[in-house]
Amino acid sequence: MYMDDTYLQISDLHKIYKMGEVEVKALAGVDLTIPRRTFTLIMGPSGSGKSTLLHLIGGLDRPTHGQIFVDGREVDNLDENELAVFRRKMVGFIFQSFNLIPSMTALENVALPLRFTHTRRRERFERAAELLKKVGLEERARHRPIELSGGEQQRVAIARALVNQPHLILADEPTGNLDTASGESIMELLAALHREGATVMVVSHDTRLVNYATRVVNILDGRIANGRVGEKSDPGLPSAPLSNPQEKPQ
Repeated sequence: MYMDDTYLQISDLHKIYKMGEVEVKALAGVDLTIPRRTFTLIMGPSGSGKSTLLHLIGGLDRPTHGQIFVDGREVDNLDENELAVFRRKMVGFIFQSFNLIPSMTALENVALPLRFTHTRRRERFERAAELLKKVGLEERARHRPIELSGGEQQRVAIARALVNQPHLILADEPTGNLDTASGESIMELLAALHREGATVMVVSHDTRLVNYATRVVNILDGRIANGRVGEKSDPGLPSAPLSNPQEKPQ
């Protein structure tokens, strides 16, 4: 049952993948409540189910069993068309692999999602330009992904995730392919988006990212570890830099 004072409510969530005759339990009964406008870090080792959880929340996959409510809407009961609308209007996805279209410029990549909302061409590119400026890439708007660094590509991906003005931002290992300095820049950007009012959820196995979160969820073997969700007392601002002062960017 969804509670009015929460943004995300998950109940008894299971996900089983079948690989031939073998069943793999990615999630084994997750219960989770996330308040609105929080920055949640989902942590766990590889294969723990953290990415699966994020994909189910964002409607990229369907659970085997259980319920997912996002802002009062039961996501697991939506049909394919309703899911497409939910993803387009409510969710901004950021992936480790960037998923930019190589033949398009940064500006065109950011504007692309607006083509599916019947937004006029001029407005699409105006909004995309504003977001590239916000992430510090105004002068790189005409460059294609191959001409951008990893950190720059990830910032383009973040701008694209924000172009439909989503309330929920889901990031799957957003710093995994980046050097330390670029990773710190990306996490500071996500923290800023949270301070502006977005609900942010980040999946990672990197313990340094704890400094940027208001809440930490630990997952192990498809379950919330120890049955607890940690909440920090200083929301929105990192308590320490992501990088070690002695550490140099790669």
